[in-house]
Amino acid sequence: MPDWTYHPLSPIASSVFGGRRTRVWAMKVLAAVVTRVGGRRWIPWVFDHPPVPPEWKGRFGATVPPSIAREAVAVLPVQGAGVIEIGPVGLADIDTIRQATADRRCRVIAVAATPEAAAAVAPLVDAVSASVDSGTVRLTEPEIDTAVRALADPSTTVLATPAVLIAAGPGWFNRVIEAATSTSPPKRLHDIGFDPRGWPAWVWGGLVGVGLIVAGIGAAAIALGPVLLWYDRDYLGLSVDDLRGVNHHLVGFLQHDRLTMAGNMIGIGVLYFGLAWGGIREGHRWARNALLISGLVSFLTYFYFLVTGFLEPLHTLVVIILFPMLLLAVWRAPSTPHWPPVVEGPEAQRRRALWGQLLMIGVGGGLFVAGAVISTVGLTSVFVPTDLDFLGTSSEALRAANQHLPPFIAHDRAGFGGALMGAGLAVLLISLWGWRRGERWVWWSLLIGCAFGTVPVLAVHFSIGYTHFEHLLPVYVLVAVVTVALALSRGYLTAAADRSPRINR
Repeated sequence: MPDWTYHPLSPIASSVFGGRRTRVWAMKVLAAVVTRVGGRRWIPWVFDHPPVPPEWKGRFGATVPPSIAREAVAVLPVQGAGVIEIGPVGLADIDTIRQATADRRCRVIAVAATPEAAAAVAPLVDAVSASVDSGTVRLTEPEIDTAVRALADPSTTVLATPAVLIAAGPGWFNRVIEAATSTSPPKRLHDIGFDPRGWPAWVWGGLVGVGLIVAGIGAAAIALGPVLLWYDRDYLGLSVDDLRGVNHHLVGFLQHDRLTMAGNMIGIGVLYFGLAWGGIREGHRWARNALLISGLVSFLTYFYFLVTGFLEPLHTLVVIILFPMLLLAVWRAPSTPHWPPVVEGPEAQRRRALWGQLLMIGVGGGLFVAGAVISTVGLTSVFVPTDLDFLGTSSEALRAANQHLPPFIAHDRAGFGGALMGAGLAVLLISLWGWRRGERWVWWSLLIGCAFGTVPVLAVHFSIGYTHFEHLLPVYVLVAVVTVALALSRGYLTAAADRSPRINR
């Protein structure tokens, strides 16, 4: 039996690092997360999928070799698999099967290689077979419609072979479940009415996105206009002209921080609106979870002021208005599916899109790490060496000129880092779980969101002359990677799809 894998990036990683090594590594990492760091409690919540049809119970899963059985039994049920077949099992594999099935959360069938192996493994599993069951369909291609049609027969079991999961990744189980789920059309805007008590969750999520966009535009207008508002001047005891007297680059430096933050706010707003309109509105639980995780990180970094010591009134007002809307958007997971039928396209198109998915997952993870680093710098040293080189001064000199200057700048710097962490999580989770053919909102949300997160950054840096190559290198890399990723996946994500709903399939 061939080696088995379970990872969304395995088709790509296998070609780069070697098939067997990558597949085993990926499975072991995921199994360790599930079994050794409390993953059984939170992994199913994060990787939520539509309910598995009750008539599929014990009939939908995968077939794996003993060498990877422990990892498969730990990981696959999280994705919706209700049965794992292990085989061929020999006497030498009994200890492996015992470890694999000790804390199982699904039905396990062993295909015994010999009668002696069958007798030894029987107490450890739910069923033993001495040969391949004729009522079992073992898929060798990731054909969703084939799986759904086969499962319509209550006497048939459908198992994904290693070839399917190597090609399609763990999202295959979710896509099969979605394809078999009865759906209804989502409500149109004019059907919702003006009474907020009757608004669905996605409307509140959309308002959070719009609110962040408006707030970002307002922040940009302030940065390009007065730069300082009345409470800024009161805290610093300085005017804009006084800042120029302290350091002739200081006003431009403040503008660069604030415009960068404003662009990031607009980008997050676009991503949140996409999650609400394209994800939650269609009933995708993963979209609600993505909005919840990213939103909590973005909004809770508001409390950075406890470290910086500067409380910004407008920032507080935005949080007071939008955070309750976020809670209304994510309070309950979507219960009614409204997505269109799953339509698979050309295999070559899908494989190109996998490269784009890999790159965008890397972008999301990179943004989160960058945000964490920027937050740490903002809450500690405040400045990086290129900042001080651009200003032509030291942090001690700035503090000596005005003791409130460093915490004032730290508020902007740390706040941007927190927002960048939220944006990174949104990009990561959208790319990880929203990569479906015909989901145009995914492509456009990532394009527009990343554009607002990068173009203003480059524009303001060049306008004030802060052009250190090493300082802007991460932005250059980000622009290049996002461009390549979205170019590779454009045909897949923006493909025309059958938008007619599947009702009572």
